[in-house]
Amino acid sequence: METVITRNLSKTYSGGTEALKDLSLSLKEGEVFGFLGPNGAGKTTTVRLLTGVLTPSGGSCQVMGIHPGDRPEKVHLLSGIMTEHAQMYDHMTGMENLMFYAAAFGLEKGEGQRRSESLLRELELTEERDRKLAAYSTGMRQRLSLARALLHRPRVLFLDEPTSGLDPENVQNVNRMIRDLALKEGITVFLCTHQLRYAQEVCTRFGLIDQGVLLASGTLEQLREEVFPSKCLHIRAAKVPEDAGLLPRGPGEYVAEIHETEDIPHLIRKIVEAGGEIYSVTLPRPSLEEIYFALTAGRKEAQVR
Repeated sequence: METVITRNLSKTYSGGTEALKDLSLSLKEGEVFGFLGPNGAGKTTTVRLLTGVLTPSGGSCQVMGIHPGDRPEKVHLLSGIMTEHAQMYDHMTGMENLMFYAAAFGLEKGEGQRRSESLLRELELTEERDRKLAAYSTGMRQRLSLARALLHRPRVLFLDEPTSGLDPENVQNVNRMIRDLALKEGITVFLCTHQLRYAQEVCTRFGLIDQGVLLASGTLEQLREEVFPSKCLHIRAAKVPEDAGLLPRGPGEYVAEIHETEDIPHLIRKIVEAGGEIYSVTLPRPSLEEIYFALTAGRKEAQVR
């Protein structure tokens, strides 16, 4: 089932700033979608359009089949939203904040109580439940913000830098929760971040955006194939025959360009049968970071032309 759909979605602010240009995406139930790019790339604008805070300048979008601009209140009941800077009430305790928002989401008092306690426990905030929010650290506020976003069991979860300010242990806890929400409960997670290495760990599919333009989207393997269709094989060897097609990169070190991994056994067999000695063979795989920089560099070159 498609849960989030955008078709040529665009937004131009007053003054002429074009923040988003013809964005077309389709997200399915239970996937963790990483929407990646630097600050100012258009990520926050997209989330605001999808949640009905902003009206599109062009194109359209839907969340669970609903147009956010027409029925924002319905979208908010089906969605959970966690921003990078958690905005809640400092004069209230963690538990009081959650109970307040549970009531706002329409949960009965008993259900709100049970849900709040469960989330506080899962996010390791039980001991802080009765402390005023003003005394919370940045990481604690982030975890409470995630609890608030999950109170009403949303079908789509919008996360903006969800691990900002968290220590490594809590990053792992939040990552586990995100995966469980997607895998076990079928929630679609729309995760905005500029941290590409982090996104590679937790997301199942990606959209790479720069200056309001979607550069590419797909799984990591799909992006690798699209951006780096040829692969560079690294070989440590001796007595390599001259006709093996290898390029020397140092004493006993060579590289060979291949297009399919199926080419590797044939190449190694050719070297060995010609008397070569193979010590190691590695096939480095481009990271999400390398893919993003290759795409942005290509876009800049195209703009110069």
